[in-house]
Amino acid sequence: MSPAIVHAKAVPAASELVAIPVTTAEGTPEALEALGLPAAGLAAQGFAGKVDQLAFATRSDGRNVIVIGLGEAKDIDTNGLRRAAARIARASGRVKSVALPLLDAVPELSGNALAEAARAIAEGAGLGAYRFDEFRSAAAKPVLSRIVVVGRGGQKVAEAVAEGAQIAAAQNFARDLVNRPGGSLTPKALAAEAVKIARREKLKITVLGPKEIAERRLGGLLGVNRGSTQEPRFVEMAYEPASPTGTLALVGKGITFDSGGLSIKSGEGMMTMKMDMGGAAAVLGFFAAVRAVAPKCRVVGYMPMTDNMSNGDATRPGDVLTMRDGTTVEVLNTDAEGRLILADALCLASEAKPDAIVDLATLTGAVEVALGSRIAAVLSNDENWRTTVQSAADRSGERMWPLPLPDDYRPFIDSDVADLRNISKSKGGGTMTAGLFLKEFVAAGIPWAHIDIAGTAWWAEGDDAEFSKGGTGYGVRLLLELARTFSPPRR
Repeated sequence: MSPAIVHAKAVPAASELVAIPVTTAEGTPEALEALGLPAAGLAAQGFAGKVDQLAFATRSDGRNVIVIGLGEAKDIDTNGLRRAAARIARASGRVKSVALPLLDAVPELSGNALAEAARAIAEGAGLGAYRFDEFRSAAAKPVLSRIVVVGRGGQKVAEAVAEGAQIAAAQNFARDLVNRPGGSLTPKALAAEAVKIARREKLKITVLGPKEIAERRLGGLLGVNRGSTQEPRFVEMAYEPASPTGTLALVGKGITFDSGGLSIKSGEGMMTMKMDMGGAAAVLGFFAAVRAVAPKCRVVGYMPMTDNMSNGDATRPGDVLTMRDGTTVEVLNTDAEGRLILADALCLASEAKPDAIVDLATLTGAVEVALGSRIAAVLSNDENWRTTVQSAADRSGERMWPLPLPDDYRPFIDSDVADLRNISKSKGGGTMTAGLFLKEFVAAGIPWAHIDIAGTAWWAEGDDAEFSKGGTGYGVRLLLELARTFSPPRR
């Protein structure tokens, strides 16, 4: 059970542990002693107020504290505060309550900026406290039950803390989905999770089964599902405020397990392939918190769901599939399946004529080679829209980097027997050629951005601030921030 996250203007007397933020200027022995901290003991732990440094101590008044380094005072921003809060929450698992007076570290903030900082601290605290114990036979119950964000501010700050807690809970929900095994989180089970969210948040939802998917001519989804004994699903969800300022379409790849199909992966390559529905998880995480953020725009989500398996009648290399819009695709590698199901979803999204589209997908291994596991790639048919998406990512603390869609790479996906082939003729630039493939299914004139999260959806390194091993829920925060500030792009 997640801890409650609340706001208070002063440190509650009942807090078992209090965080003390320290900058590098305050990390000298004299400054630490002035704060009532044991300078010698902290020096023995190597503490000097640098970013990410953390130490436990007992203050001169006898209170147990956790000292967190924030680095240079001039460099402190909301992302740094989010990260600091996450580190504190992660390290405070053995106490029932912890107070985070991190707002004291940014005394110059006021108004909206102060509320944004408070929201980021609450987000970090919720993310840092996350744990996934669903499949442990004897999981210890979490001890930490209350986190208090301490600092100045009235109702606006309190509301920002509450919103940040809900955003963290939504991202943790997405992490739960990604962490569940493909044998448990089948397409049917994932669609059932979407129904639960829709009912709780009072959203419109349509769930298509095999018959309806065939009727709508979603040939990519049917082709990938052909090798599976699990039925596919296609989920459409909608948030519809009164007098919307525009419509934003979100598309999320929902491959609940990827064996590679007949182009089968290695054993090691399959080990983390339960995470191949990270795009759909991010979209569902968005809808889990959309009422908390309450954007003024209409938002519609499109999520194709299947696993990619290899039974006796699976799609074969060389087979040709017909997508929703009639485009034919020669499948030369069944492990390049994500773009096939996304093609159908992008067609449906385009037919609804939204003001803009964003898709998220664990699409290519090439993106992790290029950018690693901390930075996603963003590719777009509209430079202004790409900049808008990237700005939302920056504000939310979810990192991304732009890659181009070069026109002279487009012939690499021409087929000898069909309209397109699902893999490039070139060995390089896989993230870009995959993006060019998707671009074919976006209607002319609609600003669209593709976010490749194959590297960022899964964290294989050790626990680090808001990250723990497993699913990250990448994309939830940036989508919420994008919707919060959305206005229809100029065309």
